[in-house]
Amino acid sequence: MAIRGASHRIGGSLLQELLNADSGGYQGASIDCGKGHRARFVEYREKALVTVLSTVEVTRAYYHCDPCGDGIIPKDLALDIVDTGFSPGVRRMMGQVGGKEPFDQGKKDLEALAGVPVTTKAVERVSEVIGKQIEQQDRSERNQILSGKVVPFVSKARIPKLYVAMDGTGVPVVARETEGRKGKDESGKAKTREAKLGCVFTQTTVDEKGYPVRDVDSTTYVGAIETAECFGSRIYAEAIRRGMIQAEQVIILGDGAKWIWGIADEHFHGAIQIVDLYHAREHLAKVAKLVYGVKNKKSDEWNVARRDELDKGDVEAVIVAMGRLRPQDKTVQKEIQTEIEYFRSNVKRMRYADFRRQGLFVGSGVVEAGCKTVIAQRLKLSGMHWTVRGANAIIALRCLQLSGRWEEFWEGRAIC
Repeated sequence: MAIRGASHRIGGSLLQELLNADSGGYQGASIDCGKGHRARFVEYREKALVTVLSTVEVTRAYYHCDPCGDGIIPKDLALDIVDTGFSPGVRRMMGQVGGKEPFDQGKKDLEALAGVPVTTKAVERVSEVIGKQIEQQDRSERNQILSGKVVPFVSKARIPKLYVAMDGTGVPVVARETEGRKGKDESGKAKTREAKLGCVFTQTTVDEKGYPVRDVDSTTYVGAIETAECFGSRIYAEAIRRGMIQAEQVIILGDGAKWIWGIADEHFHGAIQIVDLYHAREHLAKVAKLVYGVKNKKSDEWNVARRDELDKGDVEAVIVAMGRLRPQDKTVQKEIQTEIEYFRSNVKRMRYADFRRQGLFVGSGVVEAGCKTVIAQRLKLSGMHWTVRGANAIIALRCLQLSGRWEEFWEGRAIC
């Protein structure tokens, strides 16, 4: 550790000389301010910059534009250190840990593993700034795709089946983010906001038993706390980016949430829509318990019979069987009617035997696992309460990391 510390100090000293070898980035008595005026040279200013080696002092030429009233430091632009005392390389490290673990733990890991001392608040701020930059980049890319100005690279590789799966999960937020919103607990006050998560993955083969096999490393994620309308454009653009236009089959997977099928109908015309089989089975189990009670032989028999019908895709038989139930409790009657409507509205999405004959996935386990990996493991830990802005920044950061696009984001940027 002593040798590493000495190496960092020596490297930092060399880096400082290298960064200051340009005479502070002086570009003459005046420069173009970028808004049609001339900014005049005022003085040289020093900045303490935390780098991956050590803290160094950087000398920068400072210019001021009187008409605009703004200061300009060309060297800060060149080094990508505008309004920050952390080099791009250190910010990259901070974003890496900030997206994977609590900020305080990330601060400790940076010091222990990289010898970079930073504060917990700095890790939080930098991680959120990076997340915001990722979202801005994604929004620009999304707008270009949706406007047709940019056509994503079309590979010669065949895409037999492309899946788009969507789900939602609650994120604990601070009180002001839930004002006027109804909650599910006894207090009636909402404590979470729904984060919508979508994933896109491909399937090329089935196994020896005919079950579908997801292509390795083919899953990418997008997500945010936002309206279904905004999220619809987000997931559609991601599907286009992933090659949906050249896919032979497009399959939408989700639970019974109406917003999912609204997005599917609006953006994915002609796609096969499948309600998660295991979610549908949970609805059957709920009905059995409502009518016959828990751990009851008749309840089990009824549930097994309906599951067999559901697995065969005979949703009409399930609906008929539910319609024959005659509970005395009016509340139970109302709940059963709600369940009947659930199955009736999803008949075409529950032809499971037909879907399996085509070698398709009938479960939304990939996106449900994504809700745990992308959202829960980072944003739903004990004691956490987020602002929507902060949560969305970290969601954007994690989606990028877990989609294998982290290096792509940093490509071409300075890494000192």
